[in-house]
Amino acid sequence: MNSSVANRFQTARNATAEKLLVAASDLMIARSSIELSLSDIAQKSGVNAALVKYHFGNKDGLLLALLARDAATETANLEYLLAQPIRPTEKLKLHIAGIIRAYRRFPYMNRLIHYLLHESSAEAADEVSQFFVAPLLDFHRRLLTEGIAAGEFRKIDPVLFYTSLIGACDHLFFGRHAMSRAAGIGPVTDEVCRDYIRHMEALICGGMLTANDGAAASAG
Repeated sequence: MNSSVANRFQTARNATAEKLLVAASDLMIARSSIELSLSDIAQKSGVNAALVKYHFGNKDGLLLALLARDAATETANLEYLLAQPIRPTEKLKLHIAGIIRAYRRFPYMNRLIHYLLHESSAEAADEVSQFFVAPLLDFHRRLLTEGIAAGEFRKIDPVLFYTSLIGACDHLFFGRHAMSRAAGIGPVTDEVCRDYIRHMEALICGGMLTANDGAAASAG
């Protein structure tokens, strides 16, 4: 973790800064939008808006700290999953479910990632790449290596795997507005998440398991 990201974690542990992060998170969940002002955050948190600049520099700094906080929890879960004494295929299924549930738990996360990577500063994009993209890609490399060594996965490029899996999970949420207009579908409910987890397990595992392990997974 570089010094800039580390500073954001230290800031988030400050009680006043944490109030601001919680307020921003609650507002984005309630509004289903990442559009909010410093006055909105101040009113929700009961903290003077000037303290956003004191703790985070500006609103984008606060949003970056919030994403870093949420990503830290998910990164810790990746390390825990990789250490479990279970088959790589089961780790893969749990990982798929974990991504979708994380997006469901933090419904603003995917929009924040897109915003900070593509619409904020180059510095913000670099930080998101370091604390979110890089750990996920590293986890995928290690999981794929483990699965190939166990004879469960065919050889697959980790960058292509990351692009396919994260892109598909992200789009369930990021593209929902467009899909609702085109197909008349509703919001992402718990039932939708459960159905999508099953769909993604079948889709991803069906494409990457070896023939023998694929047959065993289908039988199971």
